[in-house]
Amino acid sequence: MSANPATAAGSDVTRATGWGLAVAALVVAGIYVGSRGLRDFDPALVSYAGASVFAAFGLGYRYAMWLRRPPTRLYWRRGWAIFAQKGARRHNLRVLGRLVWDNVVTQRFIERRSRVRWAAHWLIAWGCLLAAAVTFPLSFGWIRFETAPDSQQVYRAFVFGLHILSFRLDGWLAPLAFNVLDLAAVLVLAGLFLALWRRGRDRGALVVQQFASDLLPLALLFAVCVTGLFLTVSTHLLRGLQYGFLSQLHAATVILTLLYLPFGKFFHVFQRPAQLGVAFYKRAGEDGAPARCERCGEPFASRLHVDDLKQVEAALGVRYGLADGGHYQDLCPACRRKTLALAQGALWQAAGRGPERTETHG
Repeated sequence: MSANPATAAGSDVTRATGWGLAVAALVVAGIYVGSRGLRDFDPALVSYAGASVFAAFGLGYRYAMWLRRPPTRLYWRRGWAIFAQKGARRHNLRVLGRLVWDNVVTQRFIERRSRVRWAAHWLIAWGCLLAAAVTFPLSFGWIRFETAPDSQQVYRAFVFGLHILSFRLDGWLAPLAFNVLDLAAVLVLAGLFLALWRRGRDRGALVVQQFASDLLPLALLFAVCVTGLFLTVSTHLLRGLQYGFLSQLHAATVILTLLYLPFGKFFHVFQRPAQLGVAFYKRAGEDGAPARCERCGEPFASRLHVDDLKQVEAALGVRYGLADGGHYQDLCPACRRKTLALAQGALWQAAGRGPERTETHG
């Protein structure tokens, strides 16, 4: 007996809401503990922290809903079970290291499509990661800076309340520490310009692109970077002109981007690490027994993939069983097309629309 779809959907939403609340609670706990009971938390950054908590809830909710889909759930579990199997863990760790390097650090999977697309994606990704590595710890109170008690020319950096290093304001480290977000903004803007230039010249991209999924994320990143750079320009070139307004404008763009994070195209950033398990799944399928067509006997896929595909279809309520006890997935693509044509021809003949037969009269 199959489960009621409405009940199943309600159960999925309940589970996903629970995971979302758990992730949000974990972030709140991290803020409280990492800032030493809010002693290092800057109240001026409470809006950033609040938006981050909401984004954490949205990410936890959507991630849980994504993993509740039968195909995703099965391939997720199967891929990481293969990764953790005994006797191959050391080898799989080396393979995982190469996958992380190729798919996350260098992102070579995009370079195979287009070098311009790869450069744009790499600049945007690492610019955002650099900005996140600075912004979130500062907003959560995990990192703070203060002047040394015996010298106004020395800054001290604290991480989780522990003194990590000191540097002079006239040294080489101070400009880098104070302008690291400007560097991140320049990287992202360079990537955005390359992405827009490619989209403007690629007719295929122009045809399929949509504002909500393709252009809005770029517009949000552009707004965050430009308003952030405006703060630097106001400070160093305009003697603080309109700094208060610009800081509020920048905060609004950052908060809007954080609220958009779980629901738009940015969510694929969090999906990419989970998809690394697919590589182990493919490798296990290649090393295992092949699936041979029940009609012609030729191999056409891995037995692991075909058997899992049957499970997914059953979970989705798709019935591809055949009258003779076989299964449609046990046929190769060529034989599927042949059986489909034969079935259509039989139906046409049964309806009296088949080729006219020539009768001989004695």
